[in-house]
Amino acid sequence: MAGRNSAGDKRKVVTLLLTCVPSWVFTYLSVNFFTAYTYGLFIWLPFVLGCATTLIYGYKNPVATKAGTRNTAYLALLVFSLGLLVFAWEGVICLIMAAPIGFFFTWIGYLIGYWLIRKKMGNNTTVIVLLLFASVPSLMAFEHTVKDEEQLRSVTTSVEINATPGAVWKNVISFPQLKEPNELVFKTGIAYPINATIEGTGVGAVRHCNFSTGSFVEPITVWDEPHLLQFSVADQPATMKELSFYDIHPNHLHGYWVSKQGQFKLTPLRNGHTLLVGTTWYVNKIKPGAYWEVWSDYIVHKIHTRVLAHIKEQAEKQ
Repeated sequence: MAGRNSAGDKRKVVTLLLTCVPSWVFTYLSVNFFTAYTYGLFIWLPFVLGCATTLIYGYKNPVATKAGTRNTAYLALLVFSLGLLVFAWEGVICLIMAAPIGFFFTWIGYLIGYWLIRKKMGNNTTVIVLLLFASVPSLMAFEHTVKDEEQLRSVTTSVEINATPGAVWKNVISFPQLKEPNELVFKTGIAYPINATIEGTGVGAVRHCNFSTGSFVEPITVWDEPHLLQFSVADQPATMKELSFYDIHPNHLHGYWVSKQGQFKLTPLRNGHTLLVGTTWYVNKIKPGAYWEVWSDYIVHKIHTRVLAHIKEQAEKQ
């Protein structure tokens, strides 16, 4: 029994080496050479990792159980993720955000791999695994050549304030220091607003919305006091400070989530209050968008909520 366990452990170590090492190479190619955070990285690579791990671990392995192969596939994903931390390629929070999609497609890969084992395709394991590995950089290279149109998204958040539009307006164009955030999302390193200042008045004035990672530079494009303030975004800071053993700056922190423009709309209500509506238009270049935009919309909404709550507090206090 001890000998069987030892042999199984050795096979598991070999399996992890044979699958994680190529996966690290593919990740490096994707983020540093192809500079792409797309389907090849977040969907196909976990699938291939799960499928190849299952095939290699189950190859002519009479003691390999369904649970054993599945757990080995999950272990490969864990070792792969820990490697990204150790190599200072990624931070903890981004890995946590990517975990659901990575876990799901690793599981799909395991199911396909186990199905191939059950179909007695063991003699073709080497060919199948090589084809799977070859497909990853091929897909990444293909995605690199395809330039998708930027999809502009918007997030809108509103708050009712017990103050006149004129009083609210003064706190929209600039506002003093916010309290330290209590929200969990901002304690993870995600950039959060600190204060806002403005240089000049009217169209052409420049608003600076200062965040924990730097400043958004916002030239004013519409100044309709006290009803509508619109601005473009000329410059923006990193989207977050990674939680890591090292001081790292992954490529996705710059130029993959891009704020394009924003506005504050103030509407007087019959009860004497003001409805303040904040909107941000942005582009998210990380794929698959259907998954990552859930995260980005949520974060933008939390930023809006923090700012609008502060404006409400300041305006009602005044």
